[in-house]
Amino acid sequence: MKKGISIWAFPPGMKIADCIKLAKEAGFEGIELALNETGEMGLESTAGEVESYRKLAEQAGIEITSLATGLYWSYSLTSNCEKTREKAKDIARKQLDFAAILGVDTILVVPGAVGVDFVPGSEIMEYDTAYDRALAAIKELAPYAEKKKVCIGIENVWNKFLLSPLEMRDFIDKIGSEYVGAYFDVGNVIYLGYAEHWIKILGKRIKKVHFKDYRREVGGLAGFVDLLAGDVNYPAVVKELEEVGYDGYVIAEMIPPYKYYPEQILYNTSKSMDKILGR
Repeated sequence: MKKGISIWAFPPGMKIADCIKLAKEAGFEGIELALNETGEMGLESTAGEVESYRKLAEQAGIEITSLATGLYWSYSLTSNCEKTREKAKDIARKQLDFAAILGVDTILVVPGAVGVDFVPGSEIMEYDTAYDRALAAIKELAPYAEKKKVCIGIENVWNKFLLSPLEMRDFIDKIGSEYVGAYFDVGNVIYLGYAEHWIKILGKRIKKVHFKDYRREVGGLAGFVDLLAGDVNYPAVVKELEEVGYDGYVIAEMIPPYKYYPEQILYNTSKSMDKILGR
């Protein structure tokens, strides 16, 4: 497995070029970029601008692992507002377009939500309605993903939705496309289960993996801690990933960043990932 880092682990406002350089200096083999609403890698970015980020990575000797976005918290695929749902699908298509230019094989997609505690004023959706809307949306997007040769990675997040590995597995299987799978985050399941169980059940459906850690006794968003400081059973996680044949990138998504000397989280994370991966 290869070692990557999410651009969200970098100090807020740092330019993509500087993030790429720092990721390489900290010992990462890859970096995950993110689609923003405006600014660098924004919805209105040109193909040439996106291509420039690929070239920057090539020049630095680092790969771009995948393309995430936080925009689904504002534009949900399961919203009661049809206009919002259509905007969310447009965002997914833009991600797929940019991912193809960047030469990456997977985008991160939040499939919708039943409720989101950490987003004030977010909609509360009936579970079956959210399920039906999410399923219809991903089915609609799957042919476009196939056309672009980029996978849609559905992430398990704190959205009160797809709450078990069995449900996530069956949801993906209902889509029926090799270009739709799971973007599995090992830290996000710890408050309600065990990452190694999810990996065994999802198996070959896993397209990308996020590493982070979570301490149950703390709870809430404050429960996210440095790698190896929480309750993720990393020996079991690595064992299961190897057993299901996953050999792609494991990408550290470190939240929240350090209050002081924020760059240090990159170096600490890199060293912890070396230990986890047996390097």
